[in-house]
Amino acid sequence: MLSDIAFYGAVETGLIYGLVAFGIYISFRVLDFPDLTVDGSFPLGAAVAAILIIDGVNPWLATGAAILAGMAAGAVTAILNVKLKILNLLASILTMIALYSINLRIMGRPNVALLTEQTVLTPWYELGLAYHQVPVVLFVIVIAISLLLLWRFMKSETGLAMRATGANARMARAQGIATGAMIILGVALSNGLVGLAGALFAQSQGAADVTMGVGVIVIGLASLIGGEAVITPSSVLRALIACVVGAIIYRLAIAFALNADMLGLQAQDLNLITAVLVTLAIVLPGVRNTVVSKFTRSKV
Repeated sequence: MLSDIAFYGAVETGLIYGLVAFGIYISFRVLDFPDLTVDGSFPLGAAVAAILIIDGVNPWLATGAAILAGMAAGAVTAILNVKLKILNLLASILTMIALYSINLRIMGRPNVALLTEQTVLTPWYELGLAYHQVPVVLFVIVIAISLLLLWRFMKSETGLAMRATGANARMARAQGIATGAMIILGVALSNGLVGLAGALFAQSQGAADVTMGVGVIVIGLASLIGGEAVITPSSVLRALIACVVGAIIYRLAIAFALNADMLGLQAQDLNLITAVLVTLAIVLPGVRNTVVSKFTRSKV
């Protein structure tokens, strides 16, 4: 069984990665744009927020700047693809590699500590809640607002044009939609959400590190695919809810695996656990559909 601290810690991290899953949902599911920029935009958001907070900027303004920085990184990837005709996957890899150096430039060193600084969490510790419950309360509010705004955006004219671009770019162009602009906007929005996640992660963990983005794309995909295995994404709202549910389940599964003495797993086994969970998330829906199909045929 998980302790209260381990449970709330897993939920807290899961909520943050829910934002990453939102971003990956936009790029992978809506636009059909494989984007590895997130491995660079996640620490970019953390770096920008951390440096601005240390310089005395309001933590919420610093977090807003992190969102804009993430959007700028995503826009660069999309422009490389749309304007320079570089393959989308290669364009994202180029941006991700460049962001490693940019993040080092921003921070001036490999990591920046925030333990003694005022963050977005600081006023919430005065609510009288347990220390480990405070981030969960704040991040639930952030997730709820982000989900609502993203859902409303996807139902708007621009959102529908973006979805049409991902579904059939040729048909979308025939309908007068500027598909290039939609791709740039969508990838920018995706990485803006990832930048927000990075900023919140740095403030909750008390530090920003240049390597903290390694594997974020895998975690986001695991959250997205796992959520879709639990909640069928028959609508945009259900798909967004699935992102959050998948991220929380993923982090709880990681926490349980690392805290279950009978399994004998340790912190260095994290990547192995991630690979197993992603594999299960990909395979199980197909197995479930096969079983249901056979059961239905047998009844007939």
